[in-house]
Formats: sequence, C-alpha cells, structure tokens
Amino acid sequence: MGPGAWYVYVLRCNDGSLYTGITTDPQRRMQEHNHSSKGARYTRARRPVELVYVETVECRAAACKREYRIKQMTAGDKLALISAARFS
Repeated sequence: MGPGAWYVYVLRCNDGSLYTGITTDPQRRMQEHNHSSKGARYTRARRPVELVYVETVECRAAACKREYRIKQMTAGDKLALISAARFS
C-alpha cells in the first residue's frame, strides 16, 4: 500500500451485510469503522466489521467510480468478487 494510492474496500459487518467505501489508508479506516465516531453511520451500528476486500486504484476519481460499480452489484456478485480476490 503505497503513499498517495487510493483504495476501494469492502467490509463484512457483524450482521453479515457488506459495506463498500474508499480511502487512502485501509488500516486506519478499519480502526475508524470499528473504534471511532469517524466510522460510517452504517457500520457503527453493525460492529465489529472485518475487511474482506481491498483494490488499489490510481486516483480518487477512479476510486469513486469503482466504488459506485461495486455498490451496484448484487450481493452474490460482491461475494464472488471477494472470493476471487482471496484465491488469486
């Protein structure tokens, strides 16, 4: 995870739901989601969360576009994306 990079990530929440977001620091963002008021309102009510997918992108604009595309996927497609990443 290099400096200046952007990341799209997917979290699995305690209730089994999936949350997608973008960040420049996935480890920091995980801490915020699990232990801080800076975590998304959605995840604050569903702690603890687990990081299940991270994808590096070249810039914030690309991260936003990719985040949108992932959010449009069905739950099954998201699970397939996560599964494929674990085995590649």
